[in-house]
Amino acid sequence: MRGRRKAREIALQVLYSLNFVNIDAQDALELFWGNFVAPKTAKEFAEFLVQGTCEHQKELDKLIADCSDNWSLGRMSRVDISILRLAVFEFLYCDDIPPKVTLNEAVDLGKTFGSENSGSFINGILDALNLKLNKKDAVKPLNRKSRSAKT
Repeated sequence: MRGRRKAREIALQVLYSLNFVNIDAQDALELFWGNFVAPKTAKEFAEFLVQGTCEHQKELDKLIADCSDNWSLGRMSRVDISILRLAVFEFLYCDDIPPKVTLNEAVDLGKTFGSENSGSFINGILDALNLKLNKKDAVKPLNRKSRSAKT
């Protein structure tokens, strides 16, 4: 399995678990690593994704809510919202990853870990958000933070 794909799966598992326990992201990662192993590059990228997604959760949730007509965040499954947060974080803070790759990876995660409708639901929201961000980008560049994780 490719390193970034594995990292995204790990990040999703940790982010999903944070819906059920009251611990911070670093403690959740340490708990995960105490029970599972991964290649160094996947581990580093997963940690970056989890920490960043948690750190920017309010910003990510606002962007998701703005693009999810008729769906409040509370109505979304915890798997879907975890995948969406992860993908939106990548859109904003991983400029070395093309948005199309992020979108495809998120849809694949939804198909693997979500319900039978998760892939299309995630695709719809992320596609709308990507279009919105690109329009905004055409007027004023986004303040994107680069992070290169070579895998």
